[in-house]
Amino acid sequence: MTAPETADGHNAPLFRATGAAPQGPPPELPPVPPWRRFRGSPPQPEPPDDDEAALRRLGIADAVPQLDQESCDIVNAALMLRRPLLVTGSPGMGKSTLAYLIARELGLGRVLEWNIVSRTVLRDGLYTHDALGRAQAIAAWRADPAAPIRADQELAAERQPPPALGDFITLGALGTALLPHARPRVLLIDELDKSDIDLPNDLLHVLENGSYEIPELVRDAMDSARVHTSDPEGAARVLRGRVECREFPVVVITSNGEREFPAAFRRRCLPLEMPTPTREQLLAMVKSHLGVLPADAADQVDRFVERVNDGGTHSLDQLLNAVQLTSSGTFRADAGGLKLLELLLRDLSKGR
Repeated sequence: MTAPETADGHNAPLFRATGAAPQGPPPELPPVPPWRRFRGSPPQPEPPDDDEAALRRLGIADAVPQLDQESCDIVNAALMLRRPLLVTGSPGMGKSTLAYLIARELGLGRVLEWNIVSRTVLRDGLYTHDALGRAQAIAAWRADPAAPIRADQELAAERQPPPALGDFITLGALGTALLPHARPRVLLIDELDKSDIDLPNDLLHVLENGSYEIPELVRDAMDSARVHTSDPEGAARVLRGRVECREFPVVVITSNGEREFPAAFRRRCLPLEMPTPTREQLLAMVKSHLGVLPADAADQVDRFVERVNDGGTHSLDQLLNAVQLTSSGTFRADAGGLKLLELLLRDLSKGR
């Protein structure tokens, strides 16, 4: 299915931020720019879906877009140019949710998440090698009583082969996203500003070339290896230790603005400042998560908007928690219940 055309004959933008899954075949992405074409092989099967994770993040799709038009334009530009999105903004305002919006709306399957901490290095996102597990498996194989005690061809044929190196290699979220899929995977690199100062620079080569090597497999005598991936029970065939994408993944990088990134890194990304949701969007989010719009939801949204406008740090989770409690019939937004609501909607920047 191709993108529909607007009245002036141009293709309508693919991404509209409604979170509505495609009806029928997923839409085709715009043509790849010549400088972003990759030729990875062998082709990978379609990725699995994770409807439960998308439902937790997005709820049920609503007709009200969750982003303004300018933000949608930036996302569509990143899709066209096959460039990562660098999403900044206040904590808890839906930066990481953007990856799930894109994945569901374009039918791109399960979102791959790489959560960054201060100790994270590039290899964590690409792959891990269980060297100790492999050493133990080889030792057990050598100690097998059925092993031949001499190099006899007939006995050797009956013996199980040694443990394969690929059995002890698991691709990380970034490494899995760069496999040669027919359609791009969605990769969420969450809170990159928490990383060591070197990680953004280390990412430059991978983001530019859409490929990486696994040195352990490069040195191995076998031309190909079957490795594990970040998808549940997923596996992939790697040729000569090198992975190259076929379609560059949709990369959503989030940052809470705790530090600046190098210019060379920012040059490879499209910046998106996540706007604070409007009152209409907040009401739509509440309805999408709860299924219905409770009677007092508007009051809770107004209370939340007032606190956001007053400054400080607030999260959309706080609003959903407040509406859930008051709509359950157990707590009321007065007397003792009002004190509890004040606790739920507190300024998170104050530490308690």
